[in-house]
Amino acid sequence: MSNISDYLQTIGQFPVVSLQAFVRSQQLQGTLLACLAYGGATGTIKSPLAYGMLALAQEGKLLQPRQTVVEASCGTFGVALALACRQLGHPLILCVPFTTDHARVELLKQLGASVHLCEANCQQQLSQIAKEYAQTHNAYYMDCFSNDLNPEFHRRVTGPAIFRATGGDLDFIVIGVGTGGTITGVGEYAKAWSNASIIAVEPYESQCLNEGFAGSHSIEGIGLGFVPDNYNPYVVNRIIAVSSGEAAATAHQILLTQGIPACRSAGAVAEAACHLLREKPSSRVLCVFSGIELCQ
Repeated sequence: MSNISDYLQTIGQFPVVSLQAFVRSQQLQGTLLACLAYGGATGTIKSPLAYGMLALAQEGKLLQPRQTVVEASCGTFGVALALACRQLGHPLILCVPFTTDHARVELLKQLGASVHLCEANCQQQLSQIAKEYAQTHNAYYMDCFSNDLNPEFHRRVTGPAIFRATGGDLDFIVIGVGTGGTITGVGEYAKAWSNASIIAVEPYESQCLNEGFAGSHSIEGIGLGFVPDNYNPYVVNRIIAVSSGEAAATAHQILLTQGIPACRSAGAVAEAACHLLREKPSSRVLCVFSGIELCQ
């Protein structure tokens, strides 16, 4: 193994692994692969995405050296962005709801972010507050839900990683929808280079992509209660809804059979892939896993 000069160079290297032991445990046929698209301190796709979006903004001269970055997030992306901004030398202001847990606010501050508590009832309101703050303070608004640099990262990194590993020989690519960046970026790349069908996954309890109602569920990272601007429906061939219970059970089975500590959103994606293998047993299906769930 060669030495790597900087740990940041590793977090966009997404391996593709076989899930055949899991397939056998489900008494299915066909080929199931998983792109492990996560890394960094959060153990999610949000860590490489935060670094990648900042790098792309710098490359495009949208973000100036030492310029302040503003984002509306107190979740995993907020944590990832705080670390990325600290490493790359950008002050960060996070606009978060005033109801945010005190421990989370303290964590974000410890990571170097300035936290602004806002009166906002939904993500759209919070995003508008962050956008206006950035405009009046000459800051760069990250805007993960609407900024095309989110899917651009996946066009440049995640999509090519999948195709290098598989040669594009895939019938289906299955992706959970959170900010919409992964499915749009990978989907657009895949449509340019293959005939693979793109399958979107959302919670059964919250089917906004299917023009249903938003609802509560326990699958972190997907099913945010609205359709994000970064979601491109024209690259999606089908939407599959998976319940929170199914996602949790499948994630646990992947841990037992493959040793991969899949988070619930990864479990939801794998469960959707199982639906496809039941319908078309000889298929080659790839799932994008966006995070891990630590065993403690």
